[in-house]
Amino acid sequence: MSPVISPVLAEIVRSGFVEGRHRGSLVLLDADGAVELALGDVTSPVFPRSSNKPMQAAGVLRAGLDLAGERLALAAASHSGEPFHRDLVHKMLDEHGLSAQSLQCPPDLPLDAEERETYLASGAVRDRVTMNCSGKHTAMLAASALRDWPLETYLAAGHPLQQLIHRVVEEAAGEPVAAVGTDGCGAPLMAISLTGLARAYRSFVLAEPGSAERRVADAMRAHPEYVAGTRRPDTWLMREVPGTLSKMGAEAVQAVALPDGRALAFKLDDGSGRALGPVLARALALMGVDAPVVGRIGRASVYGGGRVVGEVRAAF
Repeated sequence: MSPVISPVLAEIVRSGFVEGRHRGSLVLLDADGAVELALGDVTSPVFPRSSNKPMQAAGVLRAGLDLAGERLALAAASHSGEPFHRDLVHKMLDEHGLSAQSLQCPPDLPLDAEERETYLASGAVRDRVTMNCSGKHTAMLAASALRDWPLETYLAAGHPLQQLIHRVVEEAAGEPVAAVGTDGCGAPLMAISLTGLARAYRSFVLAEPGSAERRVADAMRAHPEYVAGTRRPDTWLMREVPGTLSKMGAEAVQAVALPDGRALAFKLDDGSGRALGPVLARALALMGVDAPVVGRIGRASVYGGGRVVGEVRAAF
Protein backbone atom coordinates (compact mmCIF):
# COMPACT_ATOMS: atom_id res chain seq x y z
CA MET A 1 0.00 0.00 0.00
CA SER A 2 1.44 3.37 -1.04
CA PRO A 3 1.89 5.95 1.72
CA VAL A 4 -0.59 8.81 1.76
CA ILE A 5 1.03 12.06 0.58
CA SER A 6 0.02 14.99 2.76
CA PRO A 7 -1.24 18.17 1.06
CA VAL A 8 0.94 21.25 0.75
CA LEU A 9 0.05 23.64 3.56
CA ALA A 10 2.75 26.27 2.93
CA GLU A 11 5.11 27.42 0.20
CA ILE A 12 8.51 29.13 0.38
CA VAL A 13 8.63 31.90 -2.22
CA ARG A 14 11.96 33.55 -3.13
CA SER A 15 12.05 36.33 -5.72
CA GLY A 16 8.67 35.22 -7.07
CA PHE A 17 9.81 31.59 -7.44
CA VAL A 18 8.39 28.78 -5.30
CA GLU A 19 11.53 27.05 -4.05
CA GLY A 20 10.04 24.74 -1.45
CA ARG A 21 6.91 23.38 0.14
CA HIS A 22 5.77 22.24 3.57
CA ARG A 23 3.28 19.37 3.65
CA GLY A 24 1.12 18.48 6.60
CA SER A 25 -2.31 17.82 8.04
CA LEU A 26 -4.83 20.19 9.61
CA VAL A 27 -8.26 19.94 11.20
CA LEU A 28 -10.80 22.62 12.11
CA LEU A 29 -13.70 21.91 14.46
CA ASP A 30 -16.88 23.96 14.56
CA ALA A 31 -18.50 25.21 17.76
CA ASP A 32 -20.40 21.92 18.15
CA GLY A 33 -17.20 19.89 17.89
CA ALA A 34 -17.88 18.54 14.40
CA VAL A 35 -15.09 18.48 11.81
CA GLU A 36 -15.51 21.53 9.61
CA LEU A 37 -12.34 21.08 7.54
CA ALA A 38 -9.83 18.24 7.33
CA LEU A 39 -6.70 18.42 5.20
CA GLY A 40 -4.49 15.38 5.12
CA ASP A 41 -4.60 12.64 7.75
CA VAL A 42 -6.23 13.97 10.90
CA THR A 43 -7.19 10.63 12.46
CA SER A 44 -3.85 8.82 12.72
CA PRO A 45 -1.79 9.38 15.89
CA VAL A 46 0.93 12.00 16.15
CA PHE A 47 3.09 13.13 19.04
CA PRO A 48 1.67 16.57 19.97
CA ARG A 49 4.90 17.35 21.81
CA SER A 50 4.44 20.47 23.96
CA SER A 51 0.87 20.94 22.78
CA ASN A 52 0.16 18.22 25.38
CA LYS A 53 1.26 20.52 28.22
CA PRO A 54 -2.19 21.84 29.21
CA MET A 55 -3.23 18.23 29.82
CA GLN A 56 -0.08 17.55 31.83
CA ALA A 57 -0.79 20.62 33.94
CA ALA A 58 -4.36 19.43 34.52
CA GLY A 59 -2.88 16.16 35.70
CA VAL A 60 -0.82 17.80 38.44
CA LEU A 61 -3.94 19.66 39.61
CA ARG A 62 -5.90 16.42 39.73
CA ALA A 63 -3.07 14.99 41.81
CA GLY A 64 -3.91 17.67 44.39
CA LEU A 65 -1.26 20.32 43.74
CA ASP A 66 -2.70 23.78 44.36
CA LEU A 67 -1.37 26.04 41.61
CA ALA A 68 -2.95 29.18 40.17
CA GLY A 69 -2.12 32.30 38.19
CA GLU A 70 1.37 32.62 36.79
CA ARG A 71 2.50 29.43 38.50
CA LEU A 72 -0.14 27.32 36.79
CA ALA A 73 0.56 29.01 33.44
CA LEU A 74 4.25 28.19 33.87
CA ALA A 75 3.36 24.56 34.61
CA ALA A 76 1.86 24.41 31.09
CA ALA A 77 4.65 26.39 29.45
CA SER A 78 7.33 26.10 26.84
CA HIS A 79 8.82 29.26 28.26
CA SER A 80 11.39 31.43 26.51
CA GLY A 81 13.89 31.35 29.36
CA GLU A 82 13.52 35.06 30.09
CA PRO A 83 14.49 36.28 33.57
CA PHE A 84 10.91 36.34 34.86
CA HIS A 85 10.47 32.70 33.80
CA ARG A 86 13.66 31.56 35.51
CA ASP A 87 12.89 33.58 38.65
CA LEU A 88 9.45 32.01 39.05
CA VAL A 89 10.79 28.48 38.57
CA HIS A 90 13.27 29.12 41.39
CA LYS A 91 10.46 30.51 43.58
CA MET A 92 8.26 27.49 42.92
CA LEU A 93 11.08 25.11 43.77
CA ASP A 94 11.67 26.96 47.04
CA GLU A 95 7.96 27.07 47.89
CA HIS A 96 7.71 23.30 47.62
CA GLY A 97 11.00 22.52 49.36
CA LEU A 98 12.61 21.31 46.15
CA SER A 99 16.02 21.81 44.58
CA ALA A 100 16.91 22.57 40.98
CA GLN A 101 19.14 19.50 41.14
CA SER A 102 15.99 17.37 41.41
CA LEU A 103 14.79 18.52 37.98
CA GLN A 104 15.32 15.83 35.37
CA CYS A 105 14.84 18.01 32.30
CA PRO A 106 18.17 18.45 30.45
CA PRO A 107 20.25 21.61 30.92
CA ASP A 108 19.57 24.03 28.08
CA LEU A 109 19.85 27.59 26.82
CA PRO A 110 16.86 29.98 26.54
CA LEU A 111 14.41 28.99 23.82
CA ASP A 112 14.02 32.60 22.65
CA ALA A 113 16.83 33.61 20.26
CA GLU A 114 17.15 37.19 21.54
CA GLU A 115 17.18 36.07 25.16
CA ARG A 116 19.72 33.36 24.28
CA GLU A 117 22.21 35.98 23.01
CA THR A 118 21.79 38.07 26.17
CA TYR A 119 22.12 35.00 28.36
CA LEU A 120 25.34 33.82 26.71
CA ALA A 121 26.81 37.32 26.70
CA SER A 122 26.38 37.39 30.48
CA GLY A 123 28.58 34.31 30.80
CA ALA A 124 25.75 31.98 31.79
CA VAL A 125 25.76 28.33 30.73
CA ARG A 126 23.17 25.65 30.02
CA ASP A 127 20.94 25.08 33.04
CA ARG A 128 17.96 22.91 33.93
CA VAL A 129 15.92 25.90 35.14
CA THR A 130 16.54 27.68 31.84
CA MET A 131 15.20 24.72 29.85
CA ASN A 132 11.77 25.61 28.42
CA CYS A 133 10.00 22.74 30.22
CA SER A 134 11.34 23.52 33.71
CA GLY A 135 8.01 24.89 34.93
CA LYS A 136 6.26 21.66 33.99
CA HIS A 137 8.96 19.57 35.66
CA THR A 138 8.78 21.67 38.81
CA ALA A 139 5.01 21.12 38.98
CA MET A 140 5.43 17.38 38.41
CA LEU A 141 7.99 17.16 41.20
CA ALA A 142 5.82 19.22 43.55
CA ALA A 143 2.75 17.06 42.87
CA SER A 144 4.78 13.91 43.46
CA ALA A 145 6.17 15.26 46.73
CA LEU A 146 2.67 16.21 47.88
CA ARG A 147 1.36 12.70 47.26
CA ASP A 148 4.50 11.03 48.62
CA TRP A 149 5.15 9.48 45.22
CA PRO A 150 8.77 8.72 44.26
CA LEU A 151 10.68 11.80 43.11
CA GLU A 152 13.56 9.93 41.51
CA THR A 153 11.26 8.25 38.97
CA TYR A 154 8.71 11.01 38.35
CA LEU A 155 9.35 10.75 34.59
CA ALA A 156 8.78 7.00 34.36
CA ALA A 157 5.71 6.11 32.28
CA GLY A 158 4.52 3.84 35.09
CA HIS A 159 4.81 6.52 37.80
CA PRO A 160 1.43 7.31 39.43
CA LEU A 161 1.52 10.91 38.22
CA GLN A 162 2.27 9.94 34.63
CA GLN A 163 -0.50 7.33 34.73
CA LEU A 164 -2.87 10.06 35.92
CA ILE A 165 -1.75 12.36 33.09
CA HIS A 166 -2.26 9.49 30.64
CA ARG A 167 -5.91 9.28 31.73
CA VAL A 168 -6.35 13.05 31.46
CA VAL A 169 -5.07 12.99 27.87
CA GLU A 170 -7.44 10.20 26.90
CA GLU A 171 -10.43 11.88 28.52
CA ALA A 172 -9.71 15.24 26.90
CA ALA A 173 -8.99 13.83 23.45
CA GLY A 174 -11.92 11.41 23.53
CA GLU A 175 -9.75 8.56 22.26
CA PRO A 176 -7.15 6.09 23.57
CA VAL A 177 -3.49 7.06 23.65
CA ALA A 178 -2.00 5.21 20.68
CA ALA A 179 1.64 5.20 21.78
CA VAL A 180 3.84 6.50 24.58
CA GLY A 181 7.27 7.92 23.81
CA THR A 182 9.84 10.16 25.48
CA ASP A 183 9.63 13.90 24.86
CA GLY A 184 12.66 16.14 24.40
CA CYS A 185 12.51 17.11 28.07
CA GLY A 186 12.43 13.45 29.15
CA ALA A 187 8.75 13.30 30.16
CA PRO A 188 6.39 10.64 28.82
CA LEU A 189 4.70 11.74 25.61
CA MET A 190 1.25 10.48 24.61
CA ALA A 191 0.27 10.11 20.95
CA ILE A 192 -3.22 11.10 19.84
CA SER A 193 -4.75 12.23 16.55
CA LEU A 194 -4.91 15.84 15.43
CA THR A 195 -8.69 15.61 15.74
CA GLY A 196 -8.25 14.36 19.32
CA LEU A 197 -5.85 17.21 20.04
CA ALA A 198 -8.34 19.79 18.78
CA ARG A 199 -11.09 18.12 20.85
CA ALA A 200 -8.87 18.31 23.92
CA TYR A 201 -8.36 22.06 23.57
CA ARG A 202 -12.07 22.52 22.93
CA SER A 203 -12.84 20.58 26.12
CA PHE A 204 -10.52 22.81 28.17
CA VAL A 205 -12.13 26.11 27.15
CA LEU A 206 -15.64 24.67 27.63
CA ALA A 207 -14.90 22.88 30.91
CA GLU A 208 -16.84 23.74 34.05
CA PRO A 209 -15.38 26.67 36.02
CA GLY A 210 -13.25 25.35 38.86
CA SER A 211 -12.42 22.07 37.13
CA ALA A 212 -8.75 21.24 36.62
CA GLU A 213 -9.09 21.70 32.86
CA ARG A 214 -10.78 25.08 33.11
CA ARG A 215 -8.30 26.29 35.74
CA VAL A 216 -5.43 25.48 33.37
CA ALA A 217 -7.13 27.19 30.43
CA ASP A 218 -7.95 30.26 32.50
CA ALA A 219 -4.41 30.57 33.88
CA MET A 220 -2.84 30.23 30.44
CA ARG A 221 -5.17 32.82 28.94
CA ALA A 222 -4.67 35.26 31.81
CA HIS A 223 -0.87 34.93 31.84
CA PRO A 224 0.21 34.01 28.29
CA GLU A 225 3.67 35.52 28.68
CA TYR A 226 4.38 32.76 31.21
CA VAL A 227 3.17 30.11 28.75
CA ALA A 228 5.53 31.31 26.05
CA GLY A 229 7.36 34.65 26.27
CA THR A 230 7.27 38.29 25.30
CA ARG A 231 8.15 37.62 21.65
CA ARG A 232 6.10 34.50 20.91
CA PRO A 233 2.95 33.95 18.79
CA ASP A 234 1.11 31.98 21.50
CA THR A 235 1.45 35.01 23.79
CA TRP A 236 0.34 37.45 21.11
CA LEU A 237 -2.72 35.38 20.18
CA MET A 238 -3.94 34.75 23.73
CA ARG A 239 -3.30 38.36 24.70
CA GLU A 240 -4.98 39.98 21.67
CA VAL A 241 -7.89 37.60 21.00
CA PRO A 242 -9.51 37.27 24.45
CA GLY A 243 -10.59 33.79 25.47
CA THR A 244 -8.30 31.98 23.03
CA LEU A 245 -6.20 29.04 24.23
CA SER A 246 -3.07 28.43 22.14
CA LYS A 247 -0.03 26.20 22.50
CA MET A 248 2.64 25.18 20.02
CA GLY A 249 4.68 22.00 20.13
CA ALA A 250 8.00 20.92 18.70
CA GLU A 251 8.09 19.32 15.24
CA ALA A 252 5.68 21.98 13.97
CA VAL A 253 2.54 21.16 15.96
CA GLN A 254 -0.04 23.77 16.92
CA ALA A 255 -3.37 23.61 18.75
CA VAL A 256 -5.84 26.44 19.39
CA ALA A 257 -9.34 26.71 20.83
CA LEU A 258 -11.59 29.75 20.67
CA PRO A 259 -13.91 30.57 23.59
CA ASP A 260 -17.00 29.35 21.74
CA GLY A 261 -15.54 25.86 21.30
CA ARG A 262 -14.19 26.13 17.78
CA ALA A 263 -10.76 24.57 17.63
CA LEU A 264 -7.88 23.66 15.33
CA ALA A 265 -4.83 21.46 15.31
CA PHE A 266 -2.17 20.86 12.69
CA LYS A 267 1.25 19.35 12.15
CA LEU A 268 3.77 19.95 9.38
CA ASP A 269 5.37 16.72 8.25
CA ASP A 270 8.93 18.03 8.09
CA GLY A 271 8.78 19.54 11.56
CA SER A 272 9.90 22.97 10.34
CA GLY A 273 8.75 25.81 12.54
CA ARG A 274 9.18 28.50 9.89
CA ALA A 275 5.76 27.77 8.38
CA LEU A 276 3.87 27.58 11.69
CA GLY A 277 2.86 31.24 11.65
CA PRO A 278 1.53 31.39 8.08
CA VAL A 279 -0.41 28.14 8.47
CA LEU A 280 -1.84 29.21 11.83
CA ALA A 281 -2.84 32.62 10.49
CA ARG A 282 -4.61 31.07 7.50
CA ALA A 283 -6.45 28.59 9.72
CA LEU A 284 -7.56 31.37 12.05
CA ALA A 285 -8.78 33.42 9.08
CA LEU A 286 -10.83 30.45 7.86
CA MET A 287 -12.37 30.32 11.35
CA GLY A 288 -13.36 33.97 11.03
CA VAL A 289 -10.84 35.41 13.47
CA ASP A 290 -10.43 39.00 12.31
CA ALA A 291 -7.75 40.72 14.38
CA PRO A 292 -4.49 42.51 13.59
CA VAL A 293 -2.55 39.81 15.44
CA VAL A 294 -3.49 37.27 12.76
CA GLY A 295 -1.53 39.24 10.16
CA ARG A 296 1.35 39.63 12.59
CA ILE A 297 1.50 35.89 13.22
CA GLY A 298 1.28 35.16 9.50
CA ARG A 299 4.28 37.26 8.44
CA ALA A 300 7.30 35.09 7.63
CA SER A 301 9.82 36.84 5.44
CA VAL A 302 12.46 35.22 3.24
CA TYR A 303 15.74 37.13 3.07
CA GLY A 304 18.43 37.53 0.47
CA GLY A 305 21.44 39.78 0.87
CA GLY A 306 20.04 41.13 4.11
CA ARG A 307 16.75 42.29 2.61
CA VAL A 308 13.30 40.78 2.17
CA VAL A 309 13.01 38.94 -1.14
CA GLY A 310 10.07 36.67 -0.48
CA GLU A 311 7.88 34.98 2.08
CA VAL A 312 6.63 31.75 3.53
CA ARG A 313 2.91 31.70 2.71
CA ALA A 314 -0.05 29.42 3.39
CA ALA A 315 -1.14 27.33 0.39
CA PHE A 316 -4.69 26.28 1.33
